[in-house]
Amino acid sequence: MPNNPPSDKTKNRIGWLFCLVIVCFAIMVGRLFYIQIIDGSNLQSRALSQWTRSFTVTAKRGEIVDRNGKVLAQSASAVTISATPGQVMGLDTEDAETKKERIRMTAQKLAEVLEMDYQTVYDKITDTTKSNVRLARQVKLEVGDSIRAAKLTGISVTEDTVRAYPMGAFLTQVLGFCTVSGEGQEGLEKSLDKYLKGTDGRIVSEIDARNRKMETGEEEYIVPENGYTVKLTVDYVIQAIMEKVAQRALEENGAKAVQCVMMNVKTGEILGMVNKPDFDLNNPPRGDLTQLSALMRNSCVQDAYEPGSTFKILTTALALENGVTSVSDNFYCKGYEIVDGDKISCWRSGNPHGAETLVEGVANSCNPVFINLALRMGIDTFYDGLHSFGIGKEVPIDMPGATSGQMIAYKYVKNVDIARVGFGQSVSVSPVQLLTAAAAAVNGGELLKPHIVGEILTDSGELVESFGKEVVGTPISAQTSETVRSLLENAVENGGGRNAYIPGYRIGGKTGTAQKYINGKVSRDVHICSFMGFAPMDDPEIGLLFIVDEPSVRPDYGSTVAAPFARQVLEETLKYLGVQPEYEDGEEEIVGKNVEVPSVTGYTIADASSAMTEAKLRVMVDGIGDTITDQLPAAGAQVPEGSLVVLYTEYVEPQDDGLVDVPDLTGMSLVPANRALRAVGLSMKIDGSGICTGQNPKAGERVPAGTIVKVTFD
Repeated sequence: MPNNPPSDKTKNRIGWLFCLVIVCFAIMVGRLFYIQIIDGSNLQSRALSQWTRSFTVTAKRGEIVDRNGKVLAQSASAVTISATPGQVMGLDTEDAETKKERIRMTAQKLAEVLEMDYQTVYDKITDTTKSNVRLARQVKLEVGDSIRAAKLTGISVTEDTVRAYPMGAFLTQVLGFCTVSGEGQEGLEKSLDKYLKGTDGRIVSEIDARNRKMETGEEEYIVPENGYTVKLTVDYVIQAIMEKVAQRALEENGAKAVQCVMMNVKTGEILGMVNKPDFDLNNPPRGDLTQLSALMRNSCVQDAYEPGSTFKILTTALALENGVTSVSDNFYCKGYEIVDGDKISCWRSGNPHGAETLVEGVANSCNPVFINLALRMGIDTFYDGLHSFGIGKEVPIDMPGATSGQMIAYKYVKNVDIARVGFGQSVSVSPVQLLTAAAAAVNGGELLKPHIVGEILTDSGELVESFGKEVVGTPISAQTSETVRSLLENAVENGGGRNAYIPGYRIGGKTGTAQKYINGKVSRDVHICSFMGFAPMDDPEIGLLFIVDEPSVRPDYGSTVAAPFARQVLEETLKYLGVQPEYEDGEEEIVGKNVEVPSVTGYTIADASSAMTEAKLRVMVDGIGDTITDQLPAAGAQVPEGSLVVLYTEYVEPQDDGLVDVPDLTGMSLVPANRALRAVGLSMKIDGSGICTGQNPKAGERVPAGTIVKVTFD
């Protein structure tokens, strides 16, 4: 039979078939390429999720420690409780009633030890749409041990951490705190989160189709990388001193707030920073966000205020540096100055200082002296000088939210404005900004970058990064700085800063009583009282700014409200640092000297306050009258210099039978306890300081009006 060649039609059919095969093959190759290359990682992860189960192992958050290694924030051990619903539901071969009872008992046990709602727990552990559910985080170790001991099917206990603050209410606004999930939320915990948080690890296990761990399957443990340790420049002991004194200042002055900052003036290191009131970092008031936000605000860094007379340190330094004055320069205070038609009064306008030198003007804190110094320099020189001190500029501190303060814009400033700026009005600064600038005025003229972070270390102690002294400017010469030191030392020895004088130590400083604006207007009733001090003045090492905001006592001057507390901080700090006192003639004799409380019954508040100040005692006025009706301690009592005397100006009428109920004072500090007693016509005898731990007569007893209740504070 002849072998005929294929027809054209057949050839066409074969060609089309070949093309179809090639197209199908190309599609197949393309699909394989997409699956294996383009979508490979996605499909692989989906496959892994189906035959593996992953548990997160939380990395240990790094510690925050003080300059000597004292732990201020740490991650304590805890556990996470999770459930695998597939395992909880068990095998199909298990008896239905037995399974039901087992699941019920599991939910009941978990609800009991975790203090959770039973139905919520039951719904979670039986939700088979999820391979794994978390029931609770940061659970105490003993609770985890209890769950392990119960050997509950499908329930796992894995490592976790919880943030803990061993000191409680300590360095609160500086440290900040973390969210429940362990991320930095406020303060240094937030700003340094990248150093502290570390990298979480995982436990990966193979599972079967029912989400059960395979007995013969593999398990991989990826070790977490712990966070770094942050070492601060803060000294725990100094901070503790400041915390204690600031709390006492808050209570005894009935103040709205107290801020306190201490710096090493040679290096710019922050040695301590306090904002009162505060709260225990282990238990932040998360339920009241408004309160939490207010208490968490670091006013030492984030808030600006009108500084008043402490600002005169900068005016003095710039006037000396620019040659417009000298220590022998003469001034005359007539109680006021008129600038651009505005009358600007001296704080002692009713009894002017009269003729005085620059040395006396600084000691007297005489406003006209500083008005003249500012005007002599003029707008250009004065403003340029303040900018060189960092005033009006952003503070380069390693803390979140630092404010730059505020100055009147150069194009709008007038002579009357710089006249007011000269003595600390019409300008605002943050506490740390003012302290940094004033430190440059006494440390030889170096403007330093303030910092609170000293080193970053691995959890094994290896150095990652360190932060040291950094000079950002030299606003004045060393010679000018030396002159400023002598003027400030004289202001403490012979001027308004006398309440900060410490026998045996060379202290220099300046008090301040600044006005406050309420609803846009200057208030006559409330002030900000402060003291800026440095020591030892022959070679300054520490600088302190102590601020009492809106004290309710009168008189509310920086010299009477802030200086005595600043003195205590400085004295205890110098002793801690090992600075030995060097007594001059007669100084050693007055160390620890007691003074006699003068009688001021029948005096006006002003006269009584003057008498107490003259006797080197502090006062707290209780009542709404103008005349002193009683005092505590009583006249003639011997008390240490600087002690508190309560002056009473009103009397509460007793009940018909002449008896009143003694209130319960337990847990109260001095001011609230005193008010509670005075409200029912009783007096108080103070024993100790701190919080009320006992009283006699006891709460609830009926006693005659006017009875003295002995209150023990601890």
